[in-house]
Amino acid sequence: MRQLRESMVARLTAGTGISARVAGALRTVPRHLFLPGLEPREVYRDEPIITKRDELGIPISSSSQPAIMAAMLDQLDVAPGHRVLEIGAGTGYNAALLSLLAAPGGTVVTVDIDPDLVRQAREHLAAAGHPEVRVECGDGAAGFPGAAPYDRIIATVGVWDLEPAWAAQLAPGGRFVGPLDLRGVQVSAAFERRPGRWESVSVVPAGFMRMRGTAAGPERIRPITEGLMLFLPEHREVGDLWPALSGRPVADVPTGVRAARGEISVGFGLWLATHEPSWCTFTGEPRLLPPAPVNAPGMRMTQGVAEDGSLALLTADLSALGFGPRGAELADRLAAHVTAWHEAGRPGAEGLRVQAWDLPLTTRPPAGATVIDKRATRLVIGYRDA
Repeated sequence: MRQLRESMVARLTAGTGISARVAGALRTVPRHLFLPGLEPREVYRDEPIITKRDELGIPISSSSQPAIMAAMLDQLDVAPGHRVLEIGAGTGYNAALLSLLAAPGGTVVTVDIDPDLVRQAREHLAAAGHPEVRVECGDGAAGFPGAAPYDRIIATVGVWDLEPAWAAQLAPGGRFVGPLDLRGVQVSAAFERRPGRWESVSVVPAGFMRMRGTAAGPERIRPITEGLMLFLPEHREVGDLWPALSGRPVADVPTGVRAARGEISVGFGLWLATHEPSWCTFTGEPRLLPPAPVNAPGMRMTQGVAEDGSLALLTADLSALGFGPRGAELADRLAAHVTAWHEAGRPGAEGLRVQAWDLPLTTRPPAGATVIDKRATRLVIGYRDA
């Protein structure tokens, strides 16, 4: 087990350049005790592991990918003596890492809405020698006022908005880190408080199960046909897409742009989400989608635009395929987004600057910024070199 853990940390250190303190915590905490019943070689891969699904088979909890966990822990910058709140207990593994980073003298409270996960996290933490971590059952949108204020708050679940309770429970000079939804695309943003707003100090790519409870977002996942799912960042009518998609393409618009998979899924994904009102994601079996930017065994995933029973899909070579009565128009629009992103220098998550202004708000956003209204905040998004 020790050798597998050391190998995982060595790969992470070589690939992402994580800090020595976070690497030390990963070397110390035995991940396999938080995922009992799985083969150790599976546990110590740099991959997320689904731990619970809902009645429809959709994943609702997982042990996150270690590389993303490490990146977020570095963003959080926990120091000895810090009081830490975690939203989303999951298996308890991240809480154990937090406890090591906050020692000596620190405290960790982790909150989860799912009683089964709370029970399991307590068992796992006890087995791993971390009974000092406090595991509470509750809606993470409310934080946990009983142990506030906190020097650090981290959400290990995708959040749609920055909840007022988190700002109220954060100590002066504190920091919040979490996977924030930007119209369906997530980034892990580290925020600090400024008068009337949250201000990002770093942004990295991320992807997490989304929050449940009162803070759940408006995202929708709906089947197009058996084996093919459509993700929408919010509820809207797109019509019946299967008659169009099951037919022949009506347009194939090349862009001449070439990019790596990570650039497309993160960089272009963010661009499309913040520039195209009708953007969406398609995930399905290979037989149901053309070659896509993301091709994995048994699955393809691509971004697109959908309206009125018509759609355009991004292909593996970054062409835009149009389907349905308005397919040619939507393909032209999707291709234009690829070109605009490329000409802007292919910005990615790391170049983002995010402000989350408390509502109600009278301040005007700067010209050229993307504005996304949430329940409690107004996001103002731009690129740092813009």
